[in-house]
Amino acid sequence: MVMGEKGLMSRVLCTKFGGYLTFGTLEHGKVSAPWQPTIRDLLDLFNFRQLGSDKKVFGIIGKPVGHSKSPLLYNKAFRSVGFNGVYVHLLVDNVKNFLDTYSSIDFAGFRLSFIYIIGARISVSRVDPVAKSIGAVNYAIRRPKDGTLYGCNTDYVGAISVIEDSLRGFFLYFLLEVAFKNGATGSPLAGRLFVVIGAGGAGKALAYGAKAKGARIMIANRTYDRARELADIIGGEAISLADLSTYTPEGDDTPISKEALKSYALVFDVVYTPKITRILREAGECGAIIVTGVMFIGQAYEQYERFTGLPGKKQEARE
Repeated sequence: MVMGEKGLMSRVLCTKFGGYLTFGTLEHGKVSAPWQPTIRDLLDLFNFRQLGSDKKVFGIIGKPVGHSKSPLLYNKAFRSVGFNGVYVHLLVDNVKNFLDTYSSIDFAGFRLSFIYIIGARISVSRVDPVAKSIGAVNYAIRRPKDGTLYGCNTDYVGAISVIEDSLRGFFLYFLLEVAFKNGATGSPLAGRLFVVIGAGGAGKALAYGAKAKGARIMIANRTYDRARELADIIGGEAISLADLSTYTPEGDDTPISKEALKSYALVFDVVYTPKITRILREAGECGAIIVTGVMFIGQAYEQYERFTGLPGKKQEARE
């Protein structure tokens, strides 16, 4: 077994790969070796007693990664339906090297945290059309037949869905207007200005999803060139982050005021811990609809179904 956070995987998975036993601590923080898991976590979080050689391994790759609640969510879901899988934290420095090394069918799928979204494309054999359009993947599935990785992107699914649901509850006249313009099944995002702060993996996914729903896209980023690059790919406008807060409205096409948050109908933050971030709190005080990082649940739900081939339970995921 390996010491430290990177070795947590070896402690959890040792019996799957022929180990006789692992070491756990009775109390969190009181360990005999770095990153020794508690017995409670081994049994309740990772379902250690059910870890046989045929267990499929899934995990979230990141740096940092220990804060992620993904193992709690997925392992609970796996256990509830008797799915033969385990989900672990994977602290990784180099994604390509990791995926190239752990290439056996034992490692059935990976969630890629935002910091690795772009670079991960070089380690997957094929990319789905959505991921190709976005230019990023956020998870990869191992194909049992040939052992290759198939890259996908679900970040936009949960985020756009929850934003649309929130807007659908925003004033009756708004709904009637959308129905009139776009038909009963039209998106409430159609024709609306959708401002994305950040041009990284999450920003790309959100911009792509909103554009597909008919929204007008504006990308704001600390580096204007990156904002411009994404805006050109998606088909939108670009602005520097410094200019965003002082952008003066000039008619209906530029609804961002100097008091920025007061001009937004809805503000969404991808962060899910803490649930209410500073920007969400201030937006709420300004009267905007606020949407928390529940997009995590939406994309996790989508990934669960693709990992297992089974329908997911959204309510259980929320709990």
